[in-house]
Amino acid sequence: MDIKTATALRRLRLVSVPEAVSYLLLLVCSVLKRTTDFDAVPVMGLVHGILFLLYVLFWADAWNRTKWDRRTAGFYFVLAVLPTGGFFADRRLEREAEDAVIAARARREGVVNA
Repeated sequence: MDIKTATALRRLRLVSVPEAVSYLLLLVCSVLKRTTDFDAVPVMGLVHGILFLLYVLFWADAWNRTKWDRRTAGFYFVLAVLPTGGFFADRRLEREAEDAVIAARARREGVVNA
């Protein structure tokens, strides 16, 4: 894995958890708006919208650099629209990045898969 691919995955991981948290907070704010006088939906909506756009931007960059198939890319996109999907995306991206680093080290050291 080259440095640009690793950076793309790292950026996607960095935005996935805050995006998921902002989604959950937006849901809580929506409930509070309808049950109390508390109305933070405009603020949380803006925050979540920005984080979602960043997620989609970084997702597209990661898809382009990692050469994911459509199924994998679609899976990561669907995780962005699920309320807790960002947490699962972060965990899976971490494993994928670790596996790629191990494979790159093996190639560099001349280890061949048997």
